[in-house]
Amino acid sequence: MRDLGDEAAGADGPKALAIALAITTLAQQAPITDSLAAAFKNAGYTLALVGGPVRDAILGRLGNDLDFTTSARPDATKKILSSWADAIWDQGAKFGTIAAKKGDLTIEVTTYRSDIYDPESRKPEVDFGNSILGDLGRRDFTVNAMALELTSPQPEFIDPFDGVSDLAKRILRTPGKATDSFSDDPLRMMRAARFMSQLDFTVNEDAIAAMTEMADRISIISAERVRDELVKTLMSSKPRLGLNLLVETGIAQRVLPELPMLKLEIDEHHHHKDVYEHTLTVLEQAIALEDRLGGPNLVMRLAALLHDIGKPKTRELIPGGGVSFHHHEVVGARMAKSRLKALRFDNETIDAVNSLVFLHLRFHGYGSGEWTDSAVRRYVRDAGDLLIHLHLLTRADCTTRNAKKAAMLAATYDSLEERIAVLQEEEELNKIRPDLDGNQIMAILGVKPSPLIGKAYAHLLELRLDRGPLGEIEATRELMTWWEANAPK
Repeated sequence: MRDLGDEAAGADGPKALAIALAITTLAQQAPITDSLAAAFKNAGYTLALVGGPVRDAILGRLGNDLDFTTSARPDATKKILSSWADAIWDQGAKFGTIAAKKGDLTIEVTTYRSDIYDPESRKPEVDFGNSILGDLGRRDFTVNAMALELTSPQPEFIDPFDGVSDLAKRILRTPGKATDSFSDDPLRMMRAARFMSQLDFTVNEDAIAAMTEMADRISIISAERVRDELVKTLMSSKPRLGLNLLVETGIAQRVLPELPMLKLEIDEHHHHKDVYEHTLTVLEQAIALEDRLGGPNLVMRLAALLHDIGKPKTRELIPGGGVSFHHHEVVGARMAKSRLKALRFDNETIDAVNSLVFLHLRFHGYGSGEWTDSAVRRYVRDAGDLLIHLHLLTRADCTTRNAKKAAMLAATYDSLEERIAVLQEEEELNKIRPDLDGNQIMAILGVKPSPLIGKAYAHLLELRLDRGPLGEIEATRELMTWWEANAPK
């Protein structure tokens, strides 16, 4: 990322530098925008790169999704893009937006907007404007209220709210009064947390005060929109920053109340680690390990964030000092499932996070390696496709400052992974099944499908986990012994 603050000290000033950086990035990373600008100019309209892409162009990190604003109305935009793009989508036309794709580049072109917001809803009454200045004034933060006009004789940098200075200072500030901005669209409060985490920025005092004062207003936002912003914050490079902001301003209390609840009171007689800080550290340590999952992983990060949320409900003071959290993994798994459902996560994600929270303490029964092969098989069976996730979550959950203890835990888990690897190779643990399938069981017993077949199958699976592969002959003997004791009389 380019350091605009250092470079902006040159003689030409920050705005001259910003336009130079933005134009260079655009020319290098999205040269096809030249022909797009020419198409709008030839039709008699303006076109400007706007919002986050301008900010990112200045920082030298332009993506493949670009936003533009134009004086053209949606019908005219659609006509222009139909001749320029490989494909277009007009589902957002009533909001002034036409989307298109050309090569690897996806764009959205929106007519200048000058919206009016209903105080009881975040859905604006769409009103097309006639000025780019009016359009920029309705945006969330000054660093997103900059534009690069591409249809002028020379690209023109438009920055009515001095966003480039805020970019250099790495500050998030609203173009107008923060209370007005957040009242118009309360989701902007969560976007502050997201940008803080993504860009490593700070939020100015006025915005923080407004977020604290208006935290209740987040309740008018749909669960799906809240979820999406939370995910973007969680999947950023520094999620701790945004999560802390949400907790400190009270917004987390409305959208993810389990997180601030981890700030448990600690008294001089009953000591335990700070569960909130522990959780954020576990999250960061999980992120550091997730290359084993191929990169950033939402299930991993959600499980790390939620793994201890059952502790407040299970906290018990131990006479003489200390605190216990018996069965917090069981309570926490139920709480995680309930919260993720409320935030409208998909069932696959919910089930995966629920399983990891439930299993995250299982390793601690391993001791110094006393588990039998049967216990190892069950560990693998219960983790299923989430075995690597569980490995990483368990390792990340070690936040002790005692170097000797941390090294011992790491070595013990290394030994468990090695045992699993050996058994995987010998027995294909990830494919553990009884030695007889349901059809074979019915054929041997001479019975039709019934609940008893499921029980027989479960019995053989337990034997498989306890003793390893039996083979069909031994499994048949065991089945017949079980049948003699369980067959209907």
